[in-house]
Amino acid sequence: MSDEDEAKQVRSIFISDLHLGTRGAQADLVLEFLRAYDAPQIYLVGDIIDGWRLKNGWYFPQAHNDVVQKLLRKVRKGSRLIYITGNHDDFLRDFTGSEFGGIRIADHALHDTADGKRLLVIHGDLFDLVVRNAKWLALLGDWAYTVALASNTVVNKVRRLLHLPHWSLSAWAKQKVKNAVNYIGEFETCLAAEARRHGADGVVCGHIHHAAHRKIDGLTYINTGDWVESCTAVVEHHDGRFEVIRWPQYRLKSEPVRPIPQPVLVSEAA
Repeated sequence: MSDEDEAKQVRSIFISDLHLGTRGAQADLVLEFLRAYDAPQIYLVGDIIDGWRLKNGWYFPQAHNDVVQKLLRKVRKGSRLIYITGNHDDFLRDFTGSEFGGIRIADHALHDTADGKRLLVIHGDLFDLVVRNAKWLALLGDWAYTVALASNTVVNKVRRLLHLPHWSLSAWAKQKVKNAVNYIGEFETCLAAEARRHGADGVVCGHIHHAAHRKIDGLTYINTGDWVESCTAVVEHHDGRFEVIRWPQYRLKSEPVRPIPQPVLVSEAA
């Protein structure tokens, strides 16, 4: 019996920011998740392969290749795969609108949910002023981010031995630093406004490595998170219900599954 036969069947899978090609990528955990869940529609919401890092030196171990092969296997089995480009895999933007072996490349997509809603699916980097207007600063930030991830590696090796979930220094800092919190809030508001501009009921995005599911001024805001810090993805169930999957918490028997809170109403005036 194949992994797909044993996997939990959902209507759609949304996953972003794998950053394959970097040492911070949690490829083994990505592969576990892809073995555990299957869907006829899979959205890769940007920054799947980290072209920025690969330009500076090739690093693509077998585990990273296994993730790519697993996704291709799902396509061969009949899944429809939509690859939404991000800033770290912007080399694919030259192929926007193309389709290769059942994989469609796009800069955004509109997803119709099981309960009749329409969601804009977009990576979100085009609404990051640093990425748009000062790429050198974004690259500097990327270097600092890599250092933070490297400093966290030893800690998480010990935590895994103790069957504890992954812990992220950079994610913790985002929650504590006021400017980072403000940036996240502004990003979320901009993405919700973009969904409204497209006539959609909400948005599914990535980019900021901060998983979320909430309401913003009547629109649904969903961020898929990432697989270098929090190891999160989003699934749509067959009834149209969306759920953030925090994979280490689901996988580790010693860590109870924590219920995902209901969407919280957020106002731009807040």
